[in-house]
Amino acid sequence: MERIKLDELVHFNFLSNLQLSPNAHRAAFVVSRSNEEKDGYAAGIWTVDLGSKECRQLTAGKDERSFLWLDDSTILFASKRDSKKEDVDAYYTDYFAISLCGGEAKKVMTIPAPVQALKKLGDGEYLALISYDNNLPEDFFTMSREERQKLLASRAEEKDYTICDELPFWGNGQGVTNKQRSRLYRYNALSNTLLPLTGKLYQLESYTLSDDCKKLLYSGSEFNDVVSLKQELVEVDLTSGQSNVLIPLDTWNIFNAVYAGEKLIVAATENKNYGINENVALYEYDRAEHRLKLISKPDRPYYSSVGSDCRYGGGKSFVSDEQGVTYITTERYSSKINHVDFEGRIVSLTADEGSVDCMDKKGDVIVYVAMRGDKLQEVYCLEDGKEVCLSHINEKTLENKAVVTPKYLPFTDSDGVEIDGWVLEPVDYDPQKKYPAILDIHGGPKTVYGTCFFHEMQYWASEGYFVFFCNPRGGDGRGDQFADIRGKYGEEDYDDIMQFTDHVLAQYPQIDVSRVGVTGGSYGGFMTNWIIGHTNRFKAAASQRSISNWISMEGTSDIGPYFGMDQAGGNAWEQPEKAWKHSPLQYADKCTTPTLFIHSDEDYRCWMVEAYQMFSALKVHGVESRICLFHGENHELSRSGKPKHRIRRLKEITEWFDHYLKEEK
Repeated sequence: MERIKLDELVHFNFLSNLQLSPNAHRAAFVVSRSNEEKDGYAAGIWTVDLGSKECRQLTAGKDERSFLWLDDSTILFASKRDSKKEDVDAYYTDYFAISLCGGEAKKVMTIPAPVQALKKLGDGEYLALISYDNNLPEDFFTMSREERQKLLASRAEEKDYTICDELPFWGNGQGVTNKQRSRLYRYNALSNTLLPLTGKLYQLESYTLSDDCKKLLYSGSEFNDVVSLKQELVEVDLTSGQSNVLIPLDTWNIFNAVYAGEKLIVAATENKNYGINENVALYEYDRAEHRLKLISKPDRPYYSSVGSDCRYGGGKSFVSDEQGVTYITTERYSSKINHVDFEGRIVSLTADEGSVDCMDKKGDVIVYVAMRGDKLQEVYCLEDGKEVCLSHINEKTLENKAVVTPKYLPFTDSDGVEIDGWVLEPVDYDPQKKYPAILDIHGGPKTVYGTCFFHEMQYWASEGYFVFFCNPRGGDGRGDQFADIRGKYGEEDYDDIMQFTDHVLAQYPQIDVSRVGVTGGSYGGFMTNWIIGHTNRFKAAASQRSISNWISMEGTSDIGPYFGMDQAGGNAWEQPEKAWKHSPLQYADKCTTPTLFIHSDEDYRCWMVEAYQMFSALKVHGVESRICLFHGENHELSRSGKPKHRIRRLKEITEWFDHYLKEEK
């Protein structure tokens, strides 16, 4: 068996955006793969026939990521294949149609705007989600190419300046977002015209169409200063153009709102009991009484929060019909598909183990992308309640590879709480030998580790390391109370992680206690920073995309203005001593652990100053430390960064641990 290699991920296929055809006889989805030439990701559309189980590639596999079914045998997709790579081309979106019966893709229309998503309304009419920049003239989308080119050229000097007057002023993976919005338009392909449906400064959060495409439902809020954490719910009659506010602003945080036959279903929370991370409940909007009536409150998320570094792209997690709502949820350490009817009865449709990443449903037909066992993503369906694998796109990818199955190692902490944990034994594990080990801490903190394939962990196991990881308090899948560590960061969670470490070392005397390292990203980076300031038991550490100072994080992060106070319990003006108490930077003078910092200069979730501060503090106090800053990357470096950067990141971390944890040869 071959060992997992450092660059193994360039051979992986990532599946996303799964959509059933109108008659539910076929499904289409996007397959992304590393593009070594461009150091990015190429994407193409694939289809699978649910009857014959035939799976085939439909488009060339270059940049086809956004698509919709026009009918049962035709797909419309966006592509830049005709783009001239000029600045002006970024403000146009070309759409091509391709038949499943054969033939080449043909360009059918060019929308004079940067389209993020498209839904069909009727013959020649579409609902378009468009990137709108208030810094451009209001009539920009009606200008000719020549007029746009002239305007953009005249504004070239403005690229040297960035003006911000709202919060958030930037977004991770988006860059500077000041006065930029995602805006809904009605597009008429015959007249090539765009009619705006939401305001210029409207922050859109969710939107959907009724089954007959005559009504539009959307949630969001308009802001010109600081974005609201609450949303209004608006319904638009697309025939008359009349809009009606169903739920006013300032009461509800709306996760999603959908039509279910004649019913209107809303997933929302008031955030009264557990802050911004509170799980949403499911409600029916009563049109007569103009209020929400509770259907179900499962105290679990309506999405998957199971971690893996082997995904790229998203997809549906919430689908409604006349029977109820079918959704992806995270329970304990797995994600699966549940169905809830309008009486609040919940039925689990898929297995508890693994991860369901996206899904679609029409009638009794359910398809989904999942990770099962030690495998990478594939497309599955349910037949008579049994799971059937429809694709084999990654079947050969891990063939003859030494993949280690995680061993479940739960324990009960000192507070009587059961904590889920796992261990990867080294490849070719010999119980008579001693080995180094790496503790890996998940991000979030409201996410989970599970049994899914994780490239970095498998690589470390192939390199002769034990790898162990757990889901401490603060994580997802076990309800709001378990996830609630507001004002307690570095306390309960730290105790759980340290006690889990003790548990692993007791179960595996083959681990050399003098050669154990610790790493983690985002919240895991915060916890790594915290750990090295509170214990010297680890021989080396690698802190990734971390937080070190809650006060600076609040003023620089795209979620800082509300996340910091909510989670730390203090800020620069209200209980600053509380914010400082939970900041790893305060304890940097206690640190002796050699630490590597991994960060990206476009990480606007945890900006690079978080790594710089901790790195500088360690240097000042004589601790061996190093920082590797990736240019042009953001908070998602380890999951969707450029392939070469992802490989270099893993190389940096592994070589750091090799230097401090492996015996001299």
